Amino acid sequence: MTSSALEHILKQHHEDAFLWARQCCSFDEDQAKDVLQAVYLKILEGKAKFNEKSSPKTWLFSVIRYTAIDQFKKGMPLESLDNYHGLEADVEVGVEEPRENYEKLIKQLSPMQGQVLLMVFYHHMTLEECAQVLQVGIGTARTHYDRGKKRLKQMILKTQEQI
Repeated sequence: MTSSALEHILKQHHEDAFLWARQCCSFDEDQAKDVLQAVYLKILEGKAKFNEKSSPKTWLFSVIRYTAIDQFKKGMPLESLDNYHGLEADVEVGVEEPRENYEKLIKQLSPMQGQVLLMVFYHHMTLEECAQVLQVGIGTARTHYDRGKKRLKQMILKTQEQI
């Protein structure tokens, strides 16, 4: 693939790529910018190649996810979503800060559930594309999707009862 075609793909998906990088970095914008810069360098230097077996967006999301993981392993102080699994936070849905509220809810899900739900609902990806990005089977992606939706529904209903 030519560099101009790669640049076109990166420009076309830049906003979604940044949002996904932010989500992979526990919603930290500075870390997301660093990860996204590393991703763009990998792609433009030819270290990450698009093999056209999936859609460009699926491929880009995979590169972002694994770059974020690599940065974490190298000591970049990323905060794992595992730390939030099972924590109950005081969340008021639909009040003043909807962005922070959805982040708190997503952080309460397991990492895989949160990632699948974000890709499906926020980035409009199919479960098949999610499975490719996460390198899991379609059945596993469906299971995390279903369980994540059920748990998210319970959390939303619980917070509405508290209001």
